[in-house]
Amino acid sequence: MKSLLNLGCGNRFHPSWVNVDFDARDASVLSHDLRRGVPFPDEQFDVVYHSHLLEHFPRPQAITFLRETYRVLKPGGMTRIAVPDLERIAQVYLQSVEEAARGDEQWRRRYEWIILEVLDQTVRERPGGEMGDYLRRTEMSEKGFVLERLGRSAQEIIEAAEQVRSSNSGATAQGARPQPLTQRLQRLKRAPAFIRESLVRALLGAEYESLQLGRFRRSGDPHLWMYDRYSLAQILRDVGFHDPRPLGAAESEIPGWADYHLDTEPDGTIYKPDSFYMEARK
Repeated sequence: MKSLLNLGCGNRFHPSWVNVDFDARDASVLSHDLRRGVPFPDEQFDVVYHSHLLEHFPRPQAITFLRETYRVLKPGGMTRIAVPDLERIAQVYLQSVEEAARGDEQWRRRYEWIILEVLDQTVRERPGGEMGDYLRRTEMSEKGFVLERLGRSAQEIIEAAEQVRSSNSGATAQGARPQPLTQRLQRLKRAPAFIRESLVRALLGAEYESLQLGRFRRSGDPHLWMYDRYSLAQILRDVGFHDPRPLGAAESEIPGWADYHLDTEPDGTIYKPDSFYMEARK
């Protein structure tokens, strides 16, 4: 029985794996800040997997994190990494610039999305950024293109936005309702934090905005570095891994990989089509 570790799992986890995330959303997930290392002894796992996690570390911290994954792997063990595909994003961006400049109306609309995909998650200063604003629009002329790029992860945001609009519409039609007791109790519980934050705001004055920006930049929302098949292979070699190679979403040397439904859905569709995938051995 192989020991399998899934780091930064979010909502994509499997009971056959040890699952770790910054903010555990299930009782079976261990909550841990991975900026402080991987909380396991040396040479404990046969496989370490993480998806759309590495790009949220600054590059020096990414190297430290990869060294930690190397440490907890058994000799001969394997790492599998999924990250946004910078190479492909750049290719689509260049195509959209060329076609939009020629006057192609469809590519002009697509450019509006792809420029966000290039820049927004690296520069955003608020949760969701402009990509979130785009996905929450009531009308989206290039929805098919966006879903082709981001897949289910974008669909989930679109569906959530539709549910919020529907809920708000229903509440407006029925009139405002009093807050349930549980919600009022939650507000009371948050009161000490609110008072503390008010004091910090008063002490810092105009500098409070810089504090908030720093907090957000460390929140795990922005992308702090990006990778292509060359740069990811190089950083893996620098850490000590060997034989790094790109693979498809359903391809892996991990036995029974497709059955875990981590990079693919049960029907075989790719969860995050904007990704590329790489495996390497210790």
